[in-house]
Amino acid sequence: MARKRFYYLVLLAMGASWGITPVFMKIAVSTGYKPLGIILWGLVISVVLSGISIRARGKALLGRRAHIPLYIGISLIGAVLPNYASYVGVSHLPAGVMAIITALVPIFAMPIAIFLGHERPSAVRIAGALCGLLAIVLIAAPATSLPAPGLAVYVLIAMLAPLFYGGEGNFMLWYGARGLDSMQILFGAGLVGILLVAPVTLATGQFINPLVPWGPAEWSIVATAVVSWGTYATYLWLVGQAGAVFASQVAYTVTGFGVAWSMLLLGERYTVWVWVAFVLILIGIVLVQPRDSE
Repeated sequence: MARKRFYYLVLLAMGASWGITPVFMKIAVSTGYKPLGIILWGLVISVVLSGISIRARGKALLGRRAHIPLYIGISLIGAVLPNYASYVGVSHLPAGVMAIITALVPIFAMPIAIFLGHERPSAVRIAGALCGLLAIVLIAAPATSLPAPGLAVYVLIAMLAPLFYGGEGNFMLWYGARGLDSMQILFGAGLVGILLVAPVTLATGQFINPLVPWGPAEWSIVATAVVSWGTYATYLWLVGQAGAVFASQVAYTVTGFGVAWSMLLLGERYTVWVWVAFVLILIGIVLVQPRDSE
């Protein structure tokens, strides 16, 4: 019983840390920094942290040639593309709304898994996906739900982030880790991401000079990368200790803390439509979660 209480405390800690990243992202873009520049430095930090973790355990940093498609896939659908959609979205939407939209990951992952034949369709889980769809309609459709009616298009752009994340898990299930652990995958995918993003970042003038005086935006870029990396590592540990079904409950805490941090630190307030969408997202997550028997 004491161990289970500890695991629930870990869930809360993960939710509090992961949930604050939309706030950091909002601060990072507040001074005009563009998505590619922020993403590039996030990849660099992830590679450094993953490399330290790998070498501390005496493992090889990179795998074989057969791992290249894995690195490319995870880099694109697990980092570059969803992060780009997230930063474009958070540049225009409240951070709390971004936290709610990001919670769609398990709701998107389930129908993708059914389509690919990884899971069987279920009326209950399909109902959960419909709850998520209705939640997005309530955020985007009413004229009073967002700070400005024209921002609805950015809700659709932001939705690409959980869609890509939902696809990432299914890609991993299809292709497999090929003998690599999570840190090795993150290291290889991060290197590929840097190679893909750096030229475009420089060509479009989005590079962020780390030698300028640092303010809240610069520290927020680092905080986003470090917190995301650390919480992900904790999530993997919790999966190994308590199982994937238990660890998946982090979706509730991340969403709740994301909204709470945005209200507390950024002073955001939401209409009744957003709050109804928030409840629908949580219901949807409950319904789409896999059961222990599956």
